[in-house]
Amino acid sequence: MKRSDFIKLSAAGGISLTLGTQLLGCTDNKKQKKMSPSKPISICTWGFVNANAAAADALESGMNALDAAITGVQIEEENIKNTTVGNGGTPDREGHVTLDACVMDHNGNAGSVVFVENYTRVATLAKIVMEETPHVMLAGRGAEDLAAENGFKKQDLLNENTKSAYREWLKTSDYKPVINIENHDTIGMLCMDKKGDISGACTTSGLAYKMHGRVGDSPIIGSGLFVDNEVGGAAATGMGEEIMKSVGSFLIVELMRQGKTPQEACEEAVHRITKKGGYEDFQVAYIAINKNGETGSYCIHPGFAMMEYRDGKNERVNSKSFIKA
Repeated sequence: MKRSDFIKLSAAGGISLTLGTQLLGCTDNKKQKKMSPSKPISICTWGFVNANAAAADALESGMNALDAAITGVQIEEENIKNTTVGNGGTPDREGHVTLDACVMDHNGNAGSVVFVENYTRVATLAKIVMEETPHVMLAGRGAEDLAAENGFKKQDLLNENTKSAYREWLKTSDYKPVINIENHDTIGMLCMDKKGDISGACTTSGLAYKMHGRVGDSPIIGSGLFVDNEVGGAAATGMGEEIMKSVGSFLIVELMRQGKTPQEACEEAVHRITKKGGYEDFQVAYIAINKNGETGSYCIHPGFAMMEYRDGKNERVNSKSFIKA
């Protein structure tokens, strides 16, 4: 794709959020039944109402699944109040905000960027890596140079609020990730467009006060995100180190390939982690969708939820958990 064509696509990020007003009450996951896809469908981690609504709006307008997912996650990348994604993200223990993201389309193409400073729209940047370079992943200065070459605006991602919180943290330098903070450390989004194609995006600023240079699961294809258009897709959130050890999103897609529903596959992926023990102090959660339009989610600790759009409704869906409330 030429740069001029990409810039036109990026303009879709300003799509209206009118569907955000359609947020209804919470529902609980039930065991999925076979169904014909009610297209389009968009799901994302956590209660990102506006992000999922933006993706839904894009899908309803005819946008393809990948660009709709990027449109959706970009809402949180630019949300200054979200301290764990994009602009305004919490820094590492050296005071640097570093961003990670990946994307994967319905043809199996993938792009990823890690350890990016001073540029916000890293999911879009990951797409540029996928489409305009011979690589899948670029890191640090190389990814930042690519952003500058493509007209991204350089900016300081550390704002007054996160600076103040960082200074307060320095008094103790206590590193202990907190379970189940809404706007946790990731927005992962999976979209099925009107053609029935599935794509996804995942973007984060990572764990608060992580070691400088730490990269989690979010930009790792197969861990934070995986899509196989013949089967479905999955995305992860939570403690990235645990997700990477089991290559969780890839595992979920392979379990769906073997015949499990998205719900069953998410549950099995979590059980692969919990059976090792030591899960009391961290959260892991997964979302998934298959080609039948079935969706599922599951987590270790209660409190996780995903957003789901279909049939004109953008709903928060409470996730079942391994540890009961």
